[in-house]
Amino acid sequence: MPSVIFYFQVHQPFRLRRYSYFAIGREHDYFDDAKNGAIFRKVAEKCYLPANEIILDLVKEHGGAFKVAYSITGVAVDQMKEYAPEVLWSFQRLAETGAVEFLGETYYHSLACVRDLDEFERQVELHAALMEELFGARPRVFRNTELIYDDSIGRKVREMGFAGALAEGADDVLGWRSPNFLYRAPGSDLVLFLKNYRLSDDIAFRFSNRGWEDFPLVAEKFAGWVHETDGNGQVVNLFMDYETFGEHQWESTGIFEFLRHMPGRILSKAGWDFRTPSEAIVAYPPAAELSFPRTVSWADMERDLTAWTGNRMQEDAIRHVYGLKEEVMSRNNPATTDLWRRLQTSDHFYYAATKWFADGDVHTYFNPYDSPYDAYINYMNVLTDFRAHVLGLSAGASKS
Repeated sequence: MPSVIFYFQVHQPFRLRRYSYFAIGREHDYFDDAKNGAIFRKVAEKCYLPANEIILDLVKEHGGAFKVAYSITGVAVDQMKEYAPEVLWSFQRLAETGAVEFLGETYYHSLACVRDLDEFERQVELHAALMEELFGARPRVFRNTELIYDDSIGRKVREMGFAGALAEGADDVLGWRSPNFLYRAPGSDLVLFLKNYRLSDDIAFRFSNRGWEDFPLVAEKFAGWVHETDGNGQVVNLFMDYETFGEHQWESTGIFEFLRHMPGRILSKAGWDFRTPSEAIVAYPPAAELSFPRTVSWADMERDLTAWTGNRMQEDAIRHVYGLKEEVMSRNNPATTDLWRRLQTSDHFYYAATKWFADGDVHTYFNPYDSPYDAYINYMNVLTDFRAHVLGLSAGASKS
């Protein structure tokens, strides 16, 4: 019987404040502390705290048979410490159960993997050290920013000592294969977990859609769909944003009741279980080798990088911030390096996406800007001041 791998991303960026051209050279505080605090506390009350309590209850109710995995970004942890320390404590309570695995990430939820592999490695190491400090174990399985993955990233991840990695189960990569098996990266023993996006998105995106032919989604129905994979797979990988519970899907939709009952429905069929990714690596041999010749992500219809790099504004912003690496590192100033890395967080570029059709609602969620152009101009104004005031460099990044 297959095992269910239930994984959640926990991330909130440090959002920039409104920073006009006239602030350059005069004001050097870049982040909107009031908005960041308000948003984080709101998400904590609507999602993190109630969802963590339910997960903890489920672990106890099922005697440890219910298991989940999280990747929590470093910038999310920083905000827990600053705005809602009770959230961090609730995750530590989950860690103490032994039924929860914390995965590797980039500390700053950045795009360094496709821009600078040395910087990528530094951020992953910073995150691994943080996870060990907070939860008592270094991550063994890696989950990159927004499930960004390709063969070259896989080689780097294995080189850094990870035993497994999560990736999107993109149809063009899988071909005739099923996402419900473990795979092996080419020429490597790195084990790949591929998201079953159909089942995952039934919860994350379609749960409250009254126009969906399968509405309403109840635990018994969903468990039946999961059980249909019996005989054709080793694992059912359910990957989603943690904010699915209570934020993207409000409590009034019944999402928490669904979460309370779904594990029991799945476990009610003999032979089925939940495993953490590390446990699944031990339990199941990879079915085959699988190459990712293109870079995939879990974003949008295309499942590629265009959510962050799809227009010239995004590319320009990314080029400028990574172009400052040599100057930043030469300062050997931890505060400056941390500030520069916070400016690498992928959300800053996501807000400047111009993909306003099928994926438009996703790109506007938690977006503080009126348009992609506002996002780009605001970001470049901040970067211009960072370059001049913090690094002491002459004009190089455009004032917009």
